Amino acid sequence: MQPVRVLILGTGGMARNHAEAFAAIPGVTLVAGIDTRSEQLGAFQKAHNIAHGFASVQEAIAWGEFDAVTNVTPDAAHYATTLPFLASGKHVLCEKPLATNAKDAEEMTTAAAKAGVVNMVNLSYRNVPALQHAAQMVRDGAIGTIRHFEASYLQSWLTQPAWGHWDREPQWLWRLSTKHGSKGVLGDVGIHILDFATFIAGMDATQVSCLLQTFDKAPGGQIGDYVLDANDSATMQVRLANGALGTVAATRFATGHLNDLRLRLYGQTGGLEVTFEKAVSHLRACLGDDIQTGTWHDVDCPPVPTIYQRFIAAIRGEGPADPDFARGAALQRLLDCAVESADQDGKLLAV
Repeated sequence: MQPVRVLILGTGGMARNHAEAFAAIPGVTLVAGIDTRSEQLGAFQKAHNIAHGFASVQEAIAWGEFDAVTNVTPDAAHYATTLPFLASGKHVLCEKPLATNAKDAEEMTTAAAKAGVVNMVNLSYRNVPALQHAAQMVRDGAIGTIRHFEASYLQSWLTQPAWGHWDREPQWLWRLSTKHGSKGVLGDVGIHILDFATFIAGMDATQVSCLLQTFDKAPGGQIGDYVLDANDSATMQVRLANGALGTVAATRFATGHLNDLRLRLYGQTGGLEVTFEKAVSHLRACLGDDIQTGTWHDVDCPPVPTIYQRFIAAIRGEGPADPDFARGAALQRLLDCAVESADQDGKLLAV
């Protein structure tokens, strides 16, 4: 088994998930961490038994004793921090979104291809068994030609403190401020539901119309240094490559829904319903003679490897690097078009 040495860039909340997941994979060693905050970096190293710590990307590259990087920095830092590692020939798993605009995402994709390294973006809902099984059913022709879909990503953390108090904790406040690198709900979770829908459908989006809304959440729209101007809700109309139409919604104001994704996909010979609610996925289908009576049945879905396992497998030559940076860039082009559409009051634009 090929040993793989992993460096973790950024030690915020999500970094713990990365550290625990990689540490559980046989043959993988967490060898270093990077953070400009020395106290937080030291605590992270101690918690995860990581021997080396660096204050900058340049220091880590000069050291060089690692094979792969998992980039868990805030969205706005992905571009600048990933490129040096690619130039150094290191494999990279980057948190989503790949970048904050399509130009940067495409440059990252080109750099990764030139470097010839494994490159993946953490679209974490690819780990959902129902998503993967539904996608395979579509590829196998189970529901025929797709004509319509409905997709939503519903969160409620702006109306209930299930994950903490958004109005006093920096790990939430930065997500509400464009000054701090946030693209709002569209960039944060909209990217997931767009991938969810188009990956299962097996087609890219060709046109999008989008409306975005930012709601008043504090006096003067600001809490401390955080100007709360990022979008809180997004609705989209999307046309797929074969002409199929669908609606996509994402919001942080879905009271009663902690973190729920839904997709209903309708083809000429059947329908699928994929849900991920309370961290459990379900797949239902209406196929064959059942379409005459509108009868739906549960479909068993086998477990699937995580993004972390797939990243290591790709480095070892044991599986594809999917989703890769090219997929991340394609989604970013779609997100950029959605923002441009919203700036023009929902004008339908080509992706």
